[in-house]
Amino acid sequence: MIPAVLNFPNLRPEIVSFNLLGMQMQVRWYGFFYVLSFVLGYFLYKYNLGKRNIKLSREQYESALFTIMLGVIIGGRLGYVLFYNLIYYIQNPLYIFAVWEGGMSFHGGALGVIIGGLIFCKRQKLSFYSMADPAVPLVAVGLGLGRLGNFINGELYGKITSLPWGMIFPGSDGKPRHPSQIYELLLEGVVLALITQYLLGKVKREGIVFWTFIGGYGFFRFLIEFVREPDSLEFYNKFGMIFGFMSIGQFLSLLMVLVSAYGIWKLNMKALEKK
Repeated sequence: MIPAVLNFPNLRPEIVSFNLLGMQMQVRWYGFFYVLSFVLGYFLYKYNLGKRNIKLSREQYESALFTIMLGVIIGGRLGYVLFYNLIYYIQNPLYIFAVWEGGMSFHGGALGVIIGGLIFCKRQKLSFYSMADPAVPLVAVGLGLGRLGNFINGELYGKITSLPWGMIFPGSDGKPRHPSQIYELLLEGVVLALITQYLLGKVKREGIVFWTFIGGYGFFRFLIEFVREPDSLEFYNKFGMIFGFMSIGQFLSLLMVLVSAYGIWKLNMKALEKK
């Protein structure tokens, strides 16, 4: 008996195509969602800062957002190069700059934002946690929008499944697969945004919201990686899965969970010392 499957929606990756000076141009959903996440962040970050009574000058505010954007782009690209496909880029170094071919890493983007944020806060004499806690719910929203873009592109789909919500993606082998982009949209995007936004209004200890986001993302991504189709990378061809079963993304996500547990423990120890 052939299992029931869901039909992939009749969506095109591009919103509109047009010819400009003899060149075929496209506005794609994935890029639109990236821009939308930055626009939402620009307007909503100020609201979240107000929940912690953080007041910034316009120059500080725009510099903070620019730092976040730069960290996402540079960190995301370098993270993909270093964590996922280093062998290929050592052999083809010029392709490091070929960002139009794809290849971004959330883990690298997160590191880029954290490093940029630490430098910014040190220069501006601001608490890193006071700036990071209000930002992470919006990062989760951006993650969710990005996964929606991946779904529309029909990329980063999951492994073959017999579950009734299995979906046949265009360009795949024609077998029903987990819509893992939707799992990530719901867990890493919607659920994580709601949890961290709730904690932002309820928990006054700085850093708890930030580390909850880091650990929560790591936990959700670790689970979803079990049903997500691993990227076709030289690393897996040469070395196989990490410890025989873990993907690179899963290993990095496990590190996030462990680091976040240590971060929360450290915050609790400091709170006890003050009593």
